[in-house]
Amino acid sequence: MIEAVLFDLDGTLVDTAPDLIGALNRLLQEEGRAQRLPGPLRRHVSGGTRALIGQGFGLNPGDPGYERLAERFLSLYEQHLCHESCLFPGIPELLESLEKADIRWGIVTNKTRRFAEPLVRQLGLAERAACVVSGDSTPRPKPHPDSLLLASSLTAVPPQQSLYLGDDLRDIQAGHAAGMHAVVAAYGYLGDGTHYSEWQGDGVIHHPTELPNLMKTMATGK
Repeated sequence: MIEAVLFDLDGTLVDTAPDLIGALNRLLQEEGRAQRLPGPLRRHVSGGTRALIGQGFGLNPGDPGYERLAERFLSLYEQHLCHESCLFPGIPELLESLEKADIRWGIVTNKTRRFAEPLVRQLGLAERAACVVSGDSTPRPKPHPDSLLLASSLTAVPPQQSLYLGDDLRDIQAGHAAGMHAVVAAYGYLGDGTHYSEWQGDGVIHHPTELPNLMKTMATGK
């Protein structure tokens, strides 16, 4: 039986794409480049700074100019951290359902504490979450299981009785490496060409409110 549900942050619990893409477009404008349409960039948001700087400027870590652009991007993002970001539709109902069922829930993200904790506070979730584990809370972020194992300790629920929901392959890999059930959030930032059926998740949901029924199915084995 599942006694704790852990959520990835960007693309699973919270739609942060508008603010992240907005920061990238402000940076592109500062650098004298054309701004980008949000739609095609959404599928890259889960890849964080590396992916967005790569999409905007064609640079990778280690390339000349990458570090300067990455730092400026993060500074611009910090200024508008929760301007348009919001919970995905269905998440408020899901969290309420979990709380009514006395199922603990928490957040495990590769987003660093500098951004994750203020965002969670501004969304009014800090007092409700059993834990908020950031990308720098452990030496190794996902796909390593360290952050999920820390979350298991903080929730006081064994990994075998925990479920991790995420919209990226590394979420599923980390969940399984930690010994948890790992479920794909197909409503996140996957993109049309993502073959998440190959990730070997323990289930897939296309809307947050589908999770309780999936959990019941897992519990009964039907």
